[in-house]
Amino acid sequence: MMTQKEIPCLFMRGGTSRGPYFLRSNLPLDVDQRDRVLLAAMGSPDIRQIDGLGGADTLTSKVAIISRSERAGVDIDYLFAQVNIDRPIVDTTPSCGNMLAGVGPAAIEYGLIEAEDKQTRVIIFNENTSSRTEAVIETINGKVKYDGMASIDGVPGTAAPVLLNFMDIVGSVSGQFFPTKNLVDEIDGIQVSCVDVAMPMIHMRAADFGITGHELRDELDAKTDRLITLIEPIRRKAGQLMGFGNVADKVIPKVGLLSLAERDGDISSRYFTPLNLHASHAVTGACCIAAAAAVDGTIANQMAVPSKESNREFVIEHPAGELEVRLETAGIGLETEVVRAGVIRTARLIMRGELMVPA
Repeated sequence: MMTQKEIPCLFMRGGTSRGPYFLRSNLPLDVDQRDRVLLAAMGSPDIRQIDGLGGADTLTSKVAIISRSERAGVDIDYLFAQVNIDRPIVDTTPSCGNMLAGVGPAAIEYGLIEAEDKQTRVIIFNENTSSRTEAVIETINGKVKYDGMASIDGVPGTAAPVLLNFMDIVGSVSGQFFPTKNLVDEIDGIQVSCVDVAMPMIHMRAADFGITGHELRDELDAKTDRLITLIEPIRRKAGQLMGFGNVADKVIPKVGLLSLAERDGDISSRYFTPLNLHASHAVTGACCIAAAAAVDGTIANQMAVPSKESNREFVIEHPAGELEVRLETAGIGLETEVVRAGVIRTARLIMRGELMVPA
């Protein structure tokens, strides 16, 4: 007879992702035990995730773990976990800017932060990347305000905006803007920019893989197997060059296939996570592309609408629409610094309750 235990959680949408938000104190301290709980919570490994909360998609197999911070000038600590769907792997190497959009609201819901009048500012420390983010959340009468008129591509309807101002994002994992110390490297005959801002990525030209980079998700899903066969060997070699070792079982570096903007944006991106195409675009990946585009000579810079402005609104076109990054930089070339990268997201509390996992 299976025995189960109860774990309180909030189930939330953050940006274009969703998953359970746990208090750290409600999870095992031992990492292996914690990961077993998270796998059981999401129903992995199983391609349908039929026995858990996962939605059989990388965007809906995500977990946020939060706690009140003891760091000076920080309110909340946030650890993101990507739960593999068909393998028993929990990866806390990368971060997720979409799930981050729900951290401030979740902290208020849990009572870790007291809501202020009209707006509540929460300083969040991302444990995955050792960086800070300021989240600005609309609040009323001591509660999070979820309804509003903000819309983000990839999510139906409108909701209250959540402003995320990313700080300390250069060198999120490697400690360097360009981990290989080159603006462009060549791997297997393909030019690649290896960039680490908010999310370690490799940027390549979509045309080098026989696509326009303007295809919708359904069109590219039909070509995914062929594309991954071409991309994955390059990604693994890039991971070695970036100092990440063997990345075969890691979700970093992520992959951006870039092209000229098709509509009124600054660049077009097809973002791989890394073995599946993102339905829209990762927030952290958008920050990475925008920052790289500000540096002359990178693949992103070559594909983007030219600009010498150090403070600009940079629009990335993706399969579901557009994502705007409010970017502020200083310096030039390899000495470029990212002062701030801001994005508007939305979040929604879907469910609160107790998750049942095997004891």
